[in-house]
Amino acid sequence: MFVGNNWDGTADVIASSGDFAKIGRVNIIPDRQERLWEIYLNPIRLAFFLGIRSGPGEGHDQFVDDMYTTPDGRAVVASRPSFADVVSIDLATGRVNWRFPVSGFRSDHMAVSPDGRRVAVSASTSNTVHVLDIETGREVGSFATGDKPHENVFTDNGRYLWNMSIGEVNTALDDPALDFTKGDRRITVVDTTTFRQVKVIDMRPRLDAFGRSDLSDSVRPVAFTPDESKLYFQVSFFHGFLEYDVAADRITRLKELPKNPATSPDRTTWVNDSRHHGMSISPAGDKLCVAGTMDDYAVVVDRASLRESALVPASKPYWATVSGDGRSCVISESGADQVTAIDFATGRKLVSVPVGDHPQRVRIGHVPAGWTGPAN
Repeated sequence: MFVGNNWDGTADVIASSGDFAKIGRVNIIPDRQERLWEIYLNPIRLAFFLGIRSGPGEGHDQFVDDMYTTPDGRAVVASRPSFADVVSIDLATGRVNWRFPVSGFRSDHMAVSPDGRRVAVSASTSNTVHVLDIETGREVGSFATGDKPHENVFTDNGRYLWNMSIGEVNTALDDPALDFTKGDRRITVVDTTTFRQVKVIDMRPRLDAFGRSDLSDSVRPVAFTPDESKLYFQVSFFHGFLEYDVAADRITRLKELPKNPATSPDRTTWVNDSRHHGMSISPAGDKLCVAGTMDDYAVVVDRASLRESALVPASKPYWATVSGDGRSCVISESGADQVTAIDFATGRKLVSVPVGDHPQRVRIGHVPAGWTGPAN
């Protein structure tokens, strides 16, 4: 598993199951000085660079957001928000294979196609998703989204690509009465052959029809059931998640999770409008794992009954994914600089492993046998 340490600019590589032991570390910003010189010499780029630091970076530069390895495990491809690009790093040498500057001034979440050959990246300030050849970095397509594209998910064995735009999350205009200032938030679904829009899903009327006009329609992390008939999704400011029936095109259930009494009720203090940020689903589709970011816990929820297990204390958990053997949910604890594995069957914590500064995305990857890190 690759763990992106956002503020470090590194990725820790750990075993994907068992003891989750650390294997090696990769420097995702070997070209840091070159990139910084480019930024300092361009006043517009510098303004956005400093804006990322003071906004979503919480006073830090965002050097690694998301990452996937090539199918053969020879390279890791990562998005670097502060550098507004995607790079491929050779896992043997640590050098940059290729670099793709995204449109606009910030790169964000990515997704890899089921065959491992393409990677999609959100360009959050240009409302665009770029789709790249993972081996060469060549752009094979792109499409327009709503405001501030965020999460990307391939479905139907790679035939479709879903993008969730979250709108403006970096302002202090967080009162529900000011929700109109957050921009155009929607799910955009495209055909991955033509990159033409197949469907747009605006959760606003669907939330209203469900009787929850009080909830934000900014869709955050999501999890599809294995048959892709149901979509579970988090929204800004909410301590829980919703269930969406894809075929029926309607919201069917809602799960409200416990509030931490120690969490400030001041929504402007919540990171990037998140209350809960991070979801995964077990391979069998029977358990959901939820990162309660601002409430400092993670929890496993039975999908049929929506009953939750005991809360697992965690320090600002920012992401949730599935272990290599499918038995555990792995969360990144960005406030404690560690990742923690939670057993899907029991909901209990198994182990925590220290990583770098401010871990966020965690992804399954491949490295060559015997690999312990780049040579240089």
